Amino acid sequence: MEWTNIFLHNPAEPLLFHTGFFLFLFSLFLIFYSFIYNKRKVRNLAIIIFGFYFYFKSSGLFVILLILSISSDYIFSKWIYKSKHPKQKKIILICSILFSLSFLVYFKYRNFFLENISYVIYNNYSLKELILPIGISFYTFQSISYLVDVYHNKIQPSGYVNYMLYMTFFPHLVAGPIVRAKDFLPQIKKPTILNKDNINEAFYLIIKGFIKKAIIADYIAQYADSVFSTPNGFSGTEHLVSSLCYTLQIFCDFSGYTDMAIGIALLLGFRLCVNFDSPYKSLNITNFWHRWHISLSSWLRDYVYIPFGGNKKGLILQMLFLLLTMIIGGFWHGASWKFVFWGTGHGILLIIHKIVILKFSKKIKNSVFNFASWIITFICVSLLWIPFRASSMKDAIIIFNKIFTDIEFKYFFAIYTSNPLLIYFLVIGFVSTLLPNKIKEVLKKQFYDANIITKFIILGLLIQLFLQVKSSSVQPFIYFQF
Repeated sequence: MEWTNIFLHNPAEPLLFHTGFFLFLFSLFLIFYSFIYNKRKVRNLAIIIFGFYFYFKSSGLFVILLILSISSDYIFSKWIYKSKHPKQKKIILICSILFSLSFLVYFKYRNFFLENISYVIYNNYSLKELILPIGISFYTFQSISYLVDVYHNKIQPSGYVNYMLYMTFFPHLVAGPIVRAKDFLPQIKKPTILNKDNINEAFYLIIKGFIKKAIIADYIAQYADSVFSTPNGFSGTEHLVSSLCYTLQIFCDFSGYTDMAIGIALLLGFRLCVNFDSPYKSLNITNFWHRWHISLSSWLRDYVYIPFGGNKKGLILQMLFLLLTMIIGGFWHGASWKFVFWGTGHGILLIIHKIVILKFSKKIKNSVFNFASWIITFICVSLLWIPFRASSMKDAIIIFNKIFTDIEFKYFFAIYTSNPLLIYFLVIGFVSTLLPNKIKEVLKKQFYDANIITKFIILGLLIQLFLQVKSSSVQPFIYFQF
């Protein structure tokens, strides 16, 4: 790569955590950071500059849109805070939210609405192809949470530089987690602490995230992508395996990104929120949403479900609010009916679980019941990943039909024979996600206690394994598209 490419944006090569280019740049940045991390103003400015550079390498001139969004939200937050009249304060909040959402609606949902309106009125409207700015869904939700928290006096507007650092902190900028200002802003004012424990934890998370994303997720994605791309060309058995692949892939991909993001943030002296807590261990769908994409599910709870009325307006309305919240959560993922279906499916499952809890208030505590609950939850979640991944609802229906009518177990052996590494990765991936926390803590402690030579050997072996199994091009993170 020519050195001039360092300063240019290439849409085909976004700056990703698991690439050699990022490792090189971030290593240089860490060396510089080690000299200035205890000088707060210089430290903040350095992180902001690197954040804007990181976003420019990922989204090009859309960095201007990010600056506009940050500046407008900051101004709105000041107006909200200074306003003494409740009605005026509320009007400013509504205007600020609508202004923030306007960018998201235009770039992400414009064509969806025009296409559906065109379909209803039988008008062949020519759609303009729009490029979706990377991370716009995440930083829009983050800015809305900031504005609402200022409105409710949960936080006070910080200085412009501090707010810019909060919004452009590159570990979470393009794919989350969605960070709350009340959790992040106080850290800006504290001295940066870089001790052995934090560094050990950071490297452990980065390596764990690398294994999940670059080795497991990217390898099994090759099989899932080939099957999902041509649903009519594969049997139900192959679709079942590819669905299991995607169930594991999306978890390893997204939680792997989050692990790396938290680890990188720790190396800079900041702690981000936990975003995944072994979600495939869940015994019910409510518990799943307490463990999966926690920053989004808690955001939907606090800024959508509770403002609707939550559980304070009777059971019927509570169920309605729950369904609407999950539909919004589904639609947040993408401008397509398949995401609406996915969100609706989860909303219905949550309602069913609430009804079951009300009817059977006494918890049944035995291993058989727990195992059955886990199996049912896992099957429901896995089946709903099918429309989430499929190219369209039409393709999803084809896949569902094949899975339920065209399963022949003898073909599982054929799949294993033709691609044993795929099955090994599936087994290893799912087993590792279901490991008891005690075993995970033991493995973590062993890594912490290992000497530096052992850690470098582990890293070297992982890089070698990555080179052996990787596809021809580096795969972007799944949640970049959302």
